[in-house]
Amino acid sequence: MWFRYVLALRQHLELHCGSSWLLVLLLLGFGVARDGGSVLNCPSKCVCASNIISCSKISMTIIPTNLPQFTALLDLSHNNLSRLHADWTLHRLSHLHSLLLSHNSLNFISIEAFSHVLHLKYLDLSSNNIKHLEENLFSELRELEVLLLYNNQISQMDRSAFDEMDKLQKLYLSQNQISRFPLELVKDRAKLPELSLLDISSNKIKSLPIGDLKALPAWIKNGLYLHSNPFSCDCQLYELFTHWHVRQLSSVVDFQADLTCVLLPSKKSVSIFSLNNQDFLNCSKFKEYVLEAFLGDTVTLNCDTKLRGVTTREWLTPNNEPVAEEDDNSTMTVLNNGSLQIRPIRVEDMGTYTCYAVSQVFNETLYVDVKVHNFTQHGSHDTLNTAYTTLVGCILSVILVLIYLYLTPCRCWCRNSEKQAAQHEDSINSSMLSTTPNHNAEAAVPKDGFSHHAASGNAPGQNGKFKPSSTPDPEAKGAPKAQRKMSDPDSVSSVFSDTPIVV
Repeated sequence: MWFRYVLALRQHLELHCGSSWLLVLLLLGFGVARDGGSVLNCPSKCVCASNIISCSKISMTIIPTNLPQFTALLDLSHNNLSRLHADWTLHRLSHLHSLLLSHNSLNFISIEAFSHVLHLKYLDLSSNNIKHLEENLFSELRELEVLLLYNNQISQMDRSAFDEMDKLQKLYLSQNQISRFPLELVKDRAKLPELSLLDISSNKIKSLPIGDLKALPAWIKNGLYLHSNPFSCDCQLYELFTHWHVRQLSSVVDFQADLTCVLLPSKKSVSIFSLNNQDFLNCSKFKEYVLEAFLGDTVTLNCDTKLRGVTTREWLTPNNEPVAEEDDNSTMTVLNNGSLQIRPIRVEDMGTYTCYAVSQVFNETLYVDVKVHNFTQHGSHDTLNTAYTTLVGCILSVILVLIYLYLTPCRCWCRNSEKQAAQHEDSINSSMLSTTPNHNAEAAVPKDGFSHHAASGNAPGQNGKFKPSSTPDPEAKGAPKAQRKMSDPDSVSSVFSDTPIVV
């Protein structure tokens, strides 16, 4: 229809205006491009092809301001540009979707530098001298999908530099001076919900948030490139990357040789996958994660596939029976997000579950091992409380016994006094209860002529000190005698000390 209209207009012009006017009108019509742009607007020294403007490798120091408004791809790479101001273009380039500024000397980018290219989808700022990413630097690029910042000197990144970039899918930050892993870029999915590739390799990162990285979905870890960083060797690092290798994640499989760490104190660089060697850290051999549950719990098994945009997930039980998506009588249910929920879980539900993830590109098979304890979680807590109570009781009993034995008040001197008093009382009783008269000295002398005790006198109510004598003669004159009063307890003793006395 449009062709017929043009043909009729040509015939009308030829009849009424002549061929010269026809030529002028045709030139004007084909010389006007989108939004008033013209093919004659190509900047000096640049090469223009339709809506592609190439100004690469012309030693440019200032961006030309007379760019056509219909420009869709602008190549300014391999020049001498050092600053990107807000007024680098005088009018809005609403059709520009790709801007190439790599291999320049850019060290300053204005926050408003992208206010005239709001529909940009591809931005290449690699191989420049950028050192800092300021606050909300790229926030106006809400439709940007790919951002290249590798091979710069970036050491500081404001946490809000990538805010409002809801469409960003790939972010390249390798070969910079970054020393902190930007966890906020991958942990908070509301910040960059479409991000599937983050290349932060070849930087200065020494440690990683291992726990947070483990919790990430597999499809994010599949595009998280961390190789060629000076990590400090430890067994958690070994477990993390060994698990990723078992899952065949591209970020580890493709760069396995470049995943190294620094072994302290020797500062030797070794492969992370060799840390289970006895010559290094002797880390425990990695074992696949097993989900543990208690009897009666509600358990959710995630089909953590490394594929994004999975359309179908199918589950098989340990008995190789398919799980129905909708079955009111079954304890197993496939949720809308593809996870398998078991409520309540039983001992017979223990085993290995299989998940088949199907996408438009290829399929993936995952396995989840489930172990069920044969008691409820509440029961286990009761058992723990009982054992704890018993232990506390035993400890208190031991403490009380020790207090009684060693911390009783006045125990030492009281016991000594009681002991001395008991000894004195036994000595008095033994003397008073003795049935053998102590006034006959001869009766106390053995036949062999050796006397262990000799009476010092026959005075009633008195006892003398005794000492052995080799020639006992009770009637000998001048025999030494020593007397003490009966009331002195030190003078009381038994004359028959060889005879045991039971009181």
